[in-house]
Amino acid sequence: MNSLEFETVHWIWDGILYPQLFGLGGIMIAAAIIGLSTGYFGGIGIPCSSPYHWPDLGILYKRRKRPVRVYMDGCFDLMHYGHANALRQAKSLGDVLVVGVVSDEEIVANKGPPVLSMEERLILVRGLKWVDEVIVNAPYDINEKFLNTLFNEYKIDYIIHGDDPCLLPDGTDAYGLAKRAGRYKQIKRTEGVSSTDIVGRILSPLRAADTDMSQNNVAIHQHHSNTEKLQAGKNLPIGPQLSHFLPTSRRIVQFSNGKGPEPGARVVYIDGAFDLFHAGHVEILRSARQLGDFLLVGIYSDQTVSERRGSHPIMHLHERSLSVLGCRYVDEVIIGAPWEVTKDMIATFNISLVVHGTIAENNHRCEFDPYAIARSMGIFQMITSPSNITSASVESRIIDNYEAYEKRNLKKKESEDRYYAEKKFVTGD
Repeated sequence: MNSLEFETVHWIWDGILYPQLFGLGGIMIAAAIIGLSTGYFGGIGIPCSSPYHWPDLGILYKRRKRPVRVYMDGCFDLMHYGHANALRQAKSLGDVLVVGVVSDEEIVANKGPPVLSMEERLILVRGLKWVDEVIVNAPYDINEKFLNTLFNEYKIDYIIHGDDPCLLPDGTDAYGLAKRAGRYKQIKRTEGVSSTDIVGRILSPLRAADTDMSQNNVAIHQHHSNTEKLQAGKNLPIGPQLSHFLPTSRRIVQFSNGKGPEPGARVVYIDGAFDLFHAGHVEILRSARQLGDFLLVGIYSDQTVSERRGSHPIMHLHERSLSVLGCRYVDEVIIGAPWEVTKDMIATFNISLVVHGTIAENNHRCEFDPYAIARSMGIFQMITSPSNITSASVESRIIDNYEAYEKRNLKKKESEDRYYAEKKFVTGD
């Protein structure tokens, strides 16, 4: 059990001396009382509610429990399954997980420009199933003032961070004070993914186009926009983006609710690529979940996304699956769902309603309606997308600011390369 237990035994004498509690017999009586109160002699049938009060003996035994509150902060820019797994691990070290989301200004000062706005990052963090409370505009540096705020105002017991170093611009440890206070716990960093890595994947076609154009025609190269170069890069035979993620069945189990729908439950189905999992995805999943009792999400395979959209997804199938599974509104996913919702699929999963949002990626190559059967059965519904964000629009923010993000990535890549070069096994996870 995670709860910190504060147990106190109050011996209330009321100014009266009870000699029967002294000596060998008294010790035996006291031991029996304490034993009864802590459950050692629970079989005798004496009530074990708290607090325990025996007026004739003038003894009060009170047991008080307080949930362990843990804190973890982050920028959570380009939220991915690595962030989700870090917060999952943090939650396992306590009962209540409080998450600090670093402000835009602090991110710019310490790391470079964020891709997502504070509002978008808050939607993503609050949408995770392991998060209980959120602190907005948390500082990047946990200084003494903020540390006292965490301990006294938010009643934080432990501050959590990954095994990768987090250094301030002056080279000092951002979590140094928490460590010296003995209130720091470390978790294992999730292998194979980071926001820096994702930005690198997005920019790689642009780099490839830059190289190709400069080798063939410098003049043309200089007059092409980043968007044109991106499209040219995607047409080059560079294949899917390299991922270092090592998917395991254990990781999927850790993210899964492990429960199916209850008998008679209204199962709602929604599908998509869910690439670069963003605030728009969280909002549409929340809307879909409100229409039933159980939300089943179909996630297209890499091949399906490539065939239908003409380019490979940035995130691979298992990466996208974990991002969706981490969302608090999702009950189950189909990994590698078919493009068409078939009658057999509807029967197999007992789907009551198939939904689709009004905002979607606009480059689908589709000769038929994938929801035709659901429409004919009268179980299809279009739902208004609460947000107009798409994976393509997130990608465009990075492409439009190519130079700034390329500079940021070069700086971050140095520290990440150092981490992997010096990486050692960390227990837990």
